[in-house]
Amino acid sequence: MAKTPEAGTTAPDFTLPGLVLGSDGEVTRGSYTLSEQRGNPLVLVFYPGDDTAVCTKQLCSYTSDLDRFKDLGATVWGISPQDLDSHEAFARKYDLGFPLLADTDRAVAKAYGIAIMGLGLRRSVFILDGDGSVSWKHVALAGLTFQNTDTLTQQLSSIAGRA
Repeated sequence: MAKTPEAGTTAPDFTLPGLVLGSDGEVTRGSYTLSEQRGNPLVLVFYPGDDTAVCTKQLCSYTSDLDRFKDLGATVWGISPQDLDSHEAFARKYDLGFPLLADTDRAVAKAYGIAIMGLGLRRSVFILDGDGSVSWKHVALAGLTFQNTDTLTQQLSSIAGRA
């Protein structure tokens, strides 16, 4: 398995199928390619599973605070091993406002060094700067808690301060 990319290194590129629930309730499915997001910060949120207790709390809190991320010029992507149908049901149930990407074979989780053999992946957050480099990361050991919006926006603010 690959090592987790360190701060200052270019994040591994990928393309995954994903979807986003619009404010009108329409779901748009498509491909999401990391290298096409250059220019603005990106928050990659790797979460173990749709509709599970901690993941639901985490993704709902980020949706509630989505304007705080947008105010810093950042986009948020959620990534987990479930398929798009599972993601759509999850997004609709909780009105999640950012793209959910399907890493069904865990290839991206493996590339980021966060796959756990037989269990899925470690709850992790990678904040990328506008050049696609890792600015900050947090990889949980147990995954029973998550990084809150205050922590993430503080890290995003530090990127803006360096720009």
